[in-house]
Amino acid sequence: MIRTTTWRGVRRACAPHVRRALVFGLPAVWLVAATVWELTCPFHSHDGMAPRFVTCAAFLALVAYLLTSVRLGPVRELRRTREIARAAQQVLLRPLPPRLDGLALAAGQLSASRGATVGGDLYEAVATVQGVRVVIGDVRGHGIAAIGAVAALLGSFREAAHDEADLAGVMRKLERALRRHLRERARSEHPSVSGTDPDNPLAEEFVTVLLLEIHEDGEVLALNCGHPWPYRLRRTAEPIAGGDVLPPLGLFPLPDGLAARRCTRLLSGEALVLHTDGAEDARNAAGEFFSLRRALTQAAALGSPVSPAVVVQRVHTALLRHTGGRLADDVALLVLRNDRSRVPAQPGDQGLRRWRAESSHR
Repeated sequence: MIRTTTWRGVRRACAPHVRRALVFGLPAVWLVAATVWELTCPFHSHDGMAPRFVTCAAFLALVAYLLTSVRLGPVRELRRTREIARAAQQVLLRPLPPRLDGLALAAGQLSASRGATVGGDLYEAVATVQGVRVVIGDVRGHGIAAIGAVAALLGSFREAAHDEADLAGVMRKLERALRRHLRERARSEHPSVSGTDPDNPLAEEFVTVLLLEIHEDGEVLALNCGHPWPYRLRRTAEPIAGGDVLPPLGLFPLPDGLAARRCTRLLSGEALVLHTDGAEDARNAAGEFFSLRRALTQAAALGSPVSPAVVVQRVHTALLRHTGGRLADDVALLVLRNDRSRVPAQPGDQGLRRWRAESSHR
């Protein structure tokens, strides 16, 4: 059994080398044979045009075969890389459920890196006993280099959203996850530099993060670390003024007295549009900024209630049309619509919510 397994492993390891030898070895042998034949049998000794035609055809076929092999190799590698990128996107930015605890959801991302399907933007929504908790963030930079930070933050959020009783605890978990990621990355990329050294090349890495908690009565609590505030969709798009914004994660430590604040109340049929700054910072060839508010208002005018999936699709289409398909930064959108019926808050609701939160931590 051990010999069989070892032999199979050897065959699998040698298979790529054998294929490479067949692809380039056989044509090389044929080229050597044709060259020797031409040297030993020059053209003036050939009778008629037939031998010359056969010789030219053989050389042309050999050259075409080699060019095709050289060209198809990178194409196959590019196709394989894109498949891996799509698989990574499914793991990192997994598709959101169309409905979550009475909310209709849709999300989408556009990457600024050519040929990439993942970037430096992140989003997630989970249902907890405290309410639906949502995160959207933007890692400094874009493309493949930002994937590590995205993975660290999303993994931390998916655990902390269920374990922490308030948004402040979730945000602190995200901050610790980012610090660990930057320390490990600094050690691997710059072994001679300390992870806490201010001269560390990664010392200025940061992430903007917006955390939301949506309760059953539509009340929305928020913690914002340097991220754009969302829009509320009714018949038009209205920016939400959520108050003071903390610095992005990674630049400064979080303050001691960290607490979420009420930023709005989402009524039945209304929608929230969370976005990264790549949408409002996008410009066309003339240098004009993209009007996200106008695009959202046009999407909301298509029907009532608004469809989150239609909003994402319409905004992406308008954004690509405005920029000519040339994005300078990643763009992420997350739209959620309140489909809950308007039920007046009951006196025991707060006590019930507190009891559920305490029960989840026992």
